[in-house]
Amino acid sequence: MENLRRPGQPASKNRSPLDDLEFFQVVASSETLTAASRELGCSLPVVSKRLSALERRLDVRLVQRGARRLVLTSEGELYAARVATILDQVRELEDSITDRSGGLRGSLIVEATLGLGRSHIAPLLGEFAQAHPELHVRLQTSALPLRPHRREFDVAVHVGAPPDSSLRMRRLAENRRVPCASPSYLARHGTPTSIEDLAGHDCIVLRENESDFALWRFGDTAGTRHIRVRGSLSSNDGDVVTGWALEGRGIIMRSEWHVGPHLDRGELVHVLPDVPTPAADIYALTEDDAHVPQRVSRLIDFLAARLPRRLNRRQETYGLL
Repeated sequence: MENLRRPGQPASKNRSPLDDLEFFQVVASSETLTAASRELGCSLPVVSKRLSALERRLDVRLVQRGARRLVLTSEGELYAARVATILDQVRELEDSITDRSGGLRGSLIVEATLGLGRSHIAPLLGEFAQAHPELHVRLQTSALPLRPHRREFDVAVHVGAPPDSSLRMRRLAENRRVPCASPSYLARHGTPTSIEDLAGHDCIVLRENESDFALWRFGDTAGTRHIRVRGSLSSNDGDVVTGWALEGRGIIMRSEWHVGPHLDRGELVHVLPDVPTPAADIYALTEDDAHVPQRVSRLIDFLAARLPRRLNRRQETYGLL
């Protein structure tokens, strides 16, 4: 094994081992060292120098050099896993102290999809942070699929079936996806009367997660059907997709929480209202650890209580009650 410690070079006297553990957890969960430097709020040379110093202290390579994406060595993988365990134990200790003091402390990283995160999760997190001023809350919004193996979040708010069965999940709110179009589009192209009719329409596809974007599913627990749609427009941004539908450019399949206000105002029309669509409920996802920090459980309780009220869903109209 390559010796990384320079002869006679002492370990840093100004940095605690816990600092190094937290530093490496950020590095291990990042796609690149550049991404890690952004996360840590320092320059790439500083991160690279600190990583090299850590490797010299441990006398082992943790990260492969030269790769376009950050790749951990086998020793780096082992170190990252043990680091996560140790930091979880530290946070558990902090939580036990927090329980006695009555307030929430520490940090929370919350991940959500772009639209839901902006419209509903962000305002709720603002309220939660205001109620707990010693807690640092960070929201990450993304159109990319969750990557639970990288431990990038404390809580993820996810629409639809969770992508990883190893995650602990709690349903926050009921939701379904609704096919809809503007009155102007339907006036020009006609209103579909069956699922098969969708094949002859301009359908605007939302490219999210890693699913088959153009395969639209219908049905319920009694059975499901699907059809492959097509059209000239697609995007990974739900607001863009809805905007095109409002302009009369095609039919969309969007979450009820998102299009409900447009349906209420008549700006969009529910297509095939008698054909059910599978549930796409909203879940809070966390690591399936034995210990769930109090700040995490309290946030999930808060979201479960407040999110359904914010969504103001038309449950009776879509048969969710």
